[in-house]
Amino acid sequence: MAHVGVPRGTARKRRSVTLLATGVLTIPVLAGCSSGGGGPVAVAVPQDIAATSRDGVTEGSTLTWAIDAVPATLNTFQADADSATTRIAGALLPSLFPMDAKGEPRLNPDYLESAKVIEQEPKQIVLYKLNQQAVWSDGREIGAPDFVAQWRALSGKDSAFWTARNAGYERIEKIERGKDDLQVRVTFSKPYADWRALFSPLYPKEVTGTPGTFNDGARATLKNTAGPFRLRGVSKDKGTVTLDRNPRWWGEEAKLESLVFRAVKPEDRAEALTGGTVHVADIDPATANRIARAARYRSGNGQPPAHGPGADITPAAALRSWALAHGSDEEAAETAQASRAKTREAVAAYAAEQKSLKGFAVRKSLEPAYTQLAMNGGSGPLSDDRVRRAIARALNRQELADAVLKPLGLPAKPPGSHLALAGQPAYKDGSGALGEQDTEEAQALLADAGWTLDGAVQKPKDTKAGSEADHTDAGKKKTDAEKKTEAETEKSDTEKKADAEGGAGAEKAVGTTEGKQKEQTAKEKEEKASKEEKDDKADKDDKASREEGLYIVGDEKPGDRLAPRAGDRLAPRAGDRLAPRAGDRLAPRAGDGDARVAAQDKQPGGAAGAYAPAGTAAPAPASLKGRLGKDGKPLTLRFVLPSGPGSQSLRSVGDKIVEMLDAIGVGTVITKVADDSYFKDHVASGDYDLALYSWPATAYPATDGRPIFAKPEPATDGSLLVEQNYTRVGSDHIDQLFDRAVSELDANASRDLLKQADARIWAAAGSIPLYQRPQLVAVDKKLANVGAFGFAAPRYEDIGFTGGQAAGSPADPKK
Repeated sequence: MAHVGVPRGTARKRRSVTLLATGVLTIPVLAGCSSGGGGPVAVAVPQDIAATSRDGVTEGSTLTWAIDAVPATLNTFQADADSATTRIAGALLPSLFPMDAKGEPRLNPDYLESAKVIEQEPKQIVLYKLNQQAVWSDGREIGAPDFVAQWRALSGKDSAFWTARNAGYERIEKIERGKDDLQVRVTFSKPYADWRALFSPLYPKEVTGTPGTFNDGARATLKNTAGPFRLRGVSKDKGTVTLDRNPRWWGEEAKLESLVFRAVKPEDRAEALTGGTVHVADIDPATANRIARAARYRSGNGQPPAHGPGADITPAAALRSWALAHGSDEEAAETAQASRAKTREAVAAYAAEQKSLKGFAVRKSLEPAYTQLAMNGGSGPLSDDRVRRAIARALNRQELADAVLKPLGLPAKPPGSHLALAGQPAYKDGSGALGEQDTEEAQALLADAGWTLDGAVQKPKDTKAGSEADHTDAGKKKTDAEKKTEAETEKSDTEKKADAEGGAGAEKAVGTTEGKQKEQTAKEKEEKASKEEKDDKADKDDKASREEGLYIVGDEKPGDRLAPRAGDRLAPRAGDRLAPRAGDRLAPRAGDGDARVAAQDKQPGGAAGAYAPAGTAAPAPASLKGRLGKDGKPLTLRFVLPSGPGSQSLRSVGDKIVEMLDAIGVGTVITKVADDSYFKDHVASGDYDLALYSWPATAYPATDGRPIFAKPEPATDGSLLVEQNYTRVGSDHIDQLFDRAVSELDANASRDLLKQADARIWAAAGSIPLYQRPQLVAVDKKLANVGAFGFAAPRYEDIGFTGGQAAGSPADPKK
């Protein structure tokens, strides 16, 4: 099997922070910048798992749990590990400090008697005392050799181990056996505040001992485990990963006899629930609404269904249908009978579906993750921090959070931190470093960056002397002839003509009376003033379009440019967001054309604008008024969004953001791309201006947050090394705060440093947290201790049925 992971020499010092579907900066005053109080903040929503004591859970049965796909690897330290890898590993392998309901790491007594820092000087030393009963499924004690093997594999010193993450392990100097194999002494070369993050999950030395077993030995199987379950098998064909009780498990015995993880695509979850193939599934709001409607469904007793097929049939309509079906007109009766039979079948099928869905409850909380608006500061307008801050100040984060969470009955307070969520010890609202929504301030920031209402006007080129010269760029050099012409402005038109055409013209000019000259001069001044007034109006109206810009009127005859030809820049392409709305003057209506031009030609003065001199800037379309620009270019940002069926909520948020940016004169072009290429080909590669994606919150923000917000650095090959900072916005000061926080062994001091780092991340405005992601889980109503876990890791041994396995068991192999 080919090695999968990070190419040799590019392994990054980071822990795994799974993406959930990314220069020197003038920092505002940060003292007292918190938007909230200084005390601890409660968890926004508690977990919803139908918590039940173990006595109330029955023994036996099989639970089937939906996952997106069978994981490519069971080694969580490899690059292609995903959320399914993590979930399965949680039931099979030791986790020394799992997260609790408040998002804090807690010692797991099933594996540890104690673990603490016993020395800080001259080196940090952590002593682990292992549970004496803890053994691998082959009977061998969990001990120091397993710690040593995992450290060597993940230390980064041997590139033969293809690992995607090694944060913290590179700080270890040595690992020694204590008084016995159940005591492990870990000495660090540099202090490491997040030492509790290490060795979770812990793999047996049989997996981590050599590059071969590490790279390939744990991809499709795990022969040696140490959790409440053991691996029975992985079936790619059936799309299942099956676990059984671990007979050597020393802790409380698992209530379930077996646990099956079944691959079900998110868009197929509703069908899987109604078809009885899963008991537990993460679902989207649409499926949650279907389950809620099923709880209200009624039929029978002569009453029409509450919803679905037949719900709109009134008693009168039902009586007419019956009369037709039993009437004397045989043809009409046959048609009516067929229609009634079809309706009965649809009602019966829908009723069966509702009955199945009634057996499920939607358990909901907030995921330990937040969705953000990412701004690519690597190039383009967003490389200017003033533009990024302006975009951020234009956003009504509360409105966006309300739109996503309120319909689900969840609290909608926008996150105030990039590094922690409400309820975690490191949380503090630092959004005050950026400021709240303020349209006027956003516009002022853009103006300061040079983006103005008149800036999008394309300045005419190659203009001649006279009135056209008024529209040339201020810094454009004038030719000698133009300078001479300006110096002769006191001459009359007839004198200029005489100078140019010679004696005959001069004599004609001399023959002109002085009164005529005065009359002509007055008329010319009036015409010039009128033209300048029109030109001023045109300049004001000439706002930038998102892509089409403006067009330049030449010496065409009346009507020549009224009907854009295919391929002309005036004709928006199919699907462009620039396509004019019905009724816009830019879009000729059906039946227009020559007849319309002829009508205009009959008007006094001919077609408007037809005789404008070459190079005159035409006004922008009415639909594009109010756009900002600079140096003749409009301020237009490319907003990349996923197009899949499970991303509708994200696209709705994107549409609202577009409206908010419209209000400050910023144009956007939405580009929808396939879900499987959204992150890899666009976000990670930097092919976007704006994007929406999520980051999880962890118990170790000093370690996990640094690669996400680290200042990009040039690589040896000339490329930019961004680690996980897909916004490409960072600073040396932010990096220094992370480095100090991860080396500070005083927990409170480390958190204070993280809060300072977060304030500066807000001020840099590379990413703007919008809302904490909703967590919706459909769960069989007979199941306990499973559902929306929030921050906490599942206790797989406590999950089970309260009244026997559900009827029509999803674990039925036939289904």
